[in-house]
Amino acid sequence: MRRAQKKQAEDFVALLGEAHDEIKKAIDRKDMALAGDLLEQCQQGAIELGNLIEKAEENVFSTITLLQDYCELAYQIYNKMVQGQVVNRNKIHRVLNKQLSLIDESVEKEIPVRIEAVFLPYKVSMWDSLESVWMAADADENCDAYVIPIPYYDKNSDGSLRTMHYEGTQYPNNVPITWYKEYDFEKRRPDVIFIHNPYDDWNYVTSVHPFFYSQNLKQFTDLLVYVPYYSITGNMSEAQMKCRAYYNADYIIIQAEKYRKFFDSDLPEEKLLALGSPKFDRVIRMCNNPPEPPVQWKEKLAGKKIYFYNTSINGMLGDTQRFLKKMDYVFRCFHEREDACLIWRPHPLLESTFDSMRKSLKPVYDQLKIRFIENAVGIYDDTPDMTNTIALCDAYVGDASTSVTSLFGITGKPLLILNNNIDSEPQPDDWRGEILKGFFCDGPDDWMITQRNKLYHSPKGDYCYRYYCDLPEPSKRDYYLQALEIEGKVYVCPASAQELLIIEDREIRERIPLEYCLEQEGAFTAARKIGNYLFFIPFRYPSIVRYDISRKKVDYIRGYNNVFTGVVDRELRIGGNCIWKHYLMLASPSDNRILRIDSISGETTLLQTGGNSICGCINMVPDEDNIWLLPYQGRTITCWNPDTGAVREYSDLPDKFQCKNRPHGYECQDRPFSIAAIYKNYIILPPFWGNMFLILDKETGDVKEWEPPFAISEKEGNGYYATVAVGTFIRRTDTLGEWTYRFYAIADRRMYDINLETKEYKEIKLEFDLEELRTQEAGFCKDGERFQYACEENAFNSLGSFLDGNISGAHFDRDRQIAAYEEIAANSDGTSGDKIYQFLCGKLK
Repeated sequence: MRRAQKKQAEDFVALLGEAHDEIKKAIDRKDMALAGDLLEQCQQGAIELGNLIEKAEENVFSTITLLQDYCELAYQIYNKMVQGQVVNRNKIHRVLNKQLSLIDESVEKEIPVRIEAVFLPYKVSMWDSLESVWMAADADENCDAYVIPIPYYDKNSDGSLRTMHYEGTQYPNNVPITWYKEYDFEKRRPDVIFIHNPYDDWNYVTSVHPFFYSQNLKQFTDLLVYVPYYSITGNMSEAQMKCRAYYNADYIIIQAEKYRKFFDSDLPEEKLLALGSPKFDRVIRMCNNPPEPPVQWKEKLAGKKIYFYNTSINGMLGDTQRFLKKMDYVFRCFHEREDACLIWRPHPLLESTFDSMRKSLKPVYDQLKIRFIENAVGIYDDTPDMTNTIALCDAYVGDASTSVTSLFGITGKPLLILNNNIDSEPQPDDWRGEILKGFFCDGPDDWMITQRNKLYHSPKGDYCYRYYCDLPEPSKRDYYLQALEIEGKVYVCPASAQELLIIEDREIRERIPLEYCLEQEGAFTAARKIGNYLFFIPFRYPSIVRYDISRKKVDYIRGYNNVFTGVVDRELRIGGNCIWKHYLMLASPSDNRILRIDSISGETTLLQTGGNSICGCINMVPDEDNIWLLPYQGRTITCWNPDTGAVREYSDLPDKFQCKNRPHGYECQDRPFSIAAIYKNYIILPPFWGNMFLILDKETGDVKEWEPPFAISEKEGNGYYATVAVGTFIRRTDTLGEWTYRFYAIADRRMYDINLETKEYKEIKLEFDLEELRTQEAGFCKDGERFQYACEENAFNSLGSFLDGNISGAHFDRDRQIAAYEEIAANSDGTSGDKIYQFLCGKLK
C-alpha cells in the first residue's frame, strides 16, 4: 500500500474513533436517532476502508475479518437501539473502541507501506550516479522503483533547444526501463524522485526536457532528491555552488562534510546530506570483479599496461587550442608503443560543447579523432559504461578537474595529472618554467617559495638559490605566497594557507593562525610590508589582514572586499594595489573607487579618482605625490593625486597598439600594461597583453613606442613556460646608474637590470642546483586543493617518464592513495547508495 493510501486508512480509523465519542454523547442526550445515524456511518466507513485495503493489498484476511466483525458489532448495537432496548453508553463506547483498536493494530502490522521511488537519469553514461541508490530501492520488497530515462536536447548558442536525444535503450539488461510517456506523475505522485541534473534551463550546452525541470517535478512528490552526476577529487567547482535544482530539491547529496561550505550559504544546512557518492559504489564493485573487455579490444589490450585518457569539458574550454595540441602530443607519445595501450574516452558532452561553444575549432578535433581511430593509436571508447573501462585500466592520464580522477583515486590506481600547456618532451632547461614563477615588486628577492611549498634562499642576494626548508602542507600547491626577512626572522605569508609562519635557522618557530574562513584555495593574492606592519591582501578571504610585527597582533579590516574584488565578464578579478606614503591603496577592478588604509591606525577611507575612465585598475604605480593607475580595460592611463584629487588622463596611444588575450589568442582591450617604471619626466609601460612597450611624457602627454635594448619574447618558448604577461618592471635598483630598473621577462624567465636613460643593461643569472631540484621534486603526493593523491606532469615527470616508470620524487603508494581519498568521501566502502536510501526511508515514515 502506498504511503498516501495507508495515511488514508489511518485517517479512516481515526474518524471512526471520533464517531464513537459522538455516539456516546448522543446517547447521553437521549438522541437515539443521531446515535443510530452515526452507527450507520461507522458501518459504511468500515466498508469503504475494507474496499480501500482490498484494492491496494492482497492477503490481508485478518484485517478484513476484523472490519467485518466491526460491521456486525455496529449492526447489533444499532438493532438494539431501534428495538428500544436499554443500552449502556459506556459499554457501547468500550466495545466499539476495543474492536477499532484491533483494526488499528492490524492495519499497522499487516499492511506494509510501499514506497514508490522514481529515478530520472538522462545520459546513460551518468547512470552510475544513481545506480547504487536504485539497487537499494530495488532490493527493498516494500519499494516499487521505476527507472525512467528522460530525453534531453543539445542547445544552440542562443539557448534554444536543438536536437533531442533519448538513451533509454542503452541501459544494462538488469535495469527495467519505463518509457517516460507511460508514467503519469500527476496521478501516481511518487514518494521520492531522484535526479542528477541540477541545471534545469541554466546549462549552456544541453537541457533535459522542460517537463523534468526541478520546479515542475517538485509539485508531484514529497521528496525531490538531487544526487550529483560528478564526484570530487579536490575542491568543488565554483560553477556547482548555485544551481537551479538546489532550491527546489528537498535534499542534496554531498560527498563529505568538508564540501558543505562550498554551497550557497542561503541553502538550509539540513538540506545537505554528507552521505558519499554512489559513483564510488559502482567503481569499487566493478574493480573488485572486472568485466570481460569487448571482443574487439582484446587483441589490442593483450600483454600491455592499459592507460585511461580523459579529455574533459573544463580542460577544453579553458584553452581550446592548447587542449587540441595536448591531444596530439598524447597520441604521439602512445603511437606504436608496444608496452602500453591508450583507451581514449572523451567526456560524453565534449562534441556537443564544441558545436555549441567552440564551433570554429570542431574540425580540428574531428581530424584528431579520425587520425586516432584510423592509425590505431589506441582504443576509442564510446561504450555506455565508463566504469567498465576504469575496471579494465591500470592507470589514468588526463585533466585534474573531473570526476574520473576521483573514480581512479578511490580504487587505488595511479594517476598522472596532465598539464595542457605541455605538448613536447622537456628540454634540459625547461625546469625553469615551473620553478621561476615570478618576483615581487617590493623585493628583495633573497627568498623564494617554489616546488609547491619549499623555501629556497639566496644567501648572497645574487639570485643563486639553494634549498632551505620545507613549509607545512608540502603537498598543497600555492599554499604560501612570499617570504620576507625582517630582523633575522623569515616571515612566510599565506596564499591558500590561513596562517603566518615565522622561521629561524631552518625551523618554524611560530605559526600565527588567522581566522579559518575558507575551504577553497586562493585566500590571499599579495602581501605588503609598511613600517611595522604586514598586510595580507585577500582574494577570496573575507577580510584584509594586518599583522603588527612588534606586538604579534592580528587585526581584520572587514567589509571592503567588494571595493577591490569583483566579478567582471564572469571572472573574479582583483584590482591593483600599492604603498603610497604610509597608506595601503587598493583599487577597484571595475570602476574608479580606491580604498585607502592608514597602516598605523588602520583607519579606512573610500575614495574616487574622479576621472572619466571607469574600467577599473589592474596596477598602481606611486610617483611622489601621485599614483599612476593602469587600466584593466581600455586605453586610458590615469595620473591621480590622492591628496588634492587632481586627475590627468592619457589615452592617445599609438594606432598600432593593441591587446591580445594570451590564453586564448583573440584581440581584446583587457590588461594592456603591467607594472611601469618612472624615469625623470617619463613613465615607461611594459606590456601585459599589449603588443609593445610605451613611453609617456608626463608634461606633453605624448605616448609613443619604446624599444627595450634586449630581445623580449612575446610568446613562451614552449608549454613548460606558462606565461600570463610579456614582462614587468620590478623595482628601481640604480645598479647601472641613477635610472636603473630591474625587469623580469616572463615569457623566457630572464631577469635584466636596465638603465632607462642610457639603455645599458646586463642580464642577471637565475640559478638553482638541478640535482637539488630533482631531489626535492614531489612525485606522487597529496594535493587536497585539486586532487587527493597523484603525480603532476612537469619537466621532471613528463608523460614519457611516467610511461617508462621513471618518476622523480616519491613513487606510487597505493595505500597512501586510498587513505587520502577516504578523507573526502563518506561511506567510501561502497555503501553510499544504501545509506542514502535508508535515510530517505526514515523520512518517509
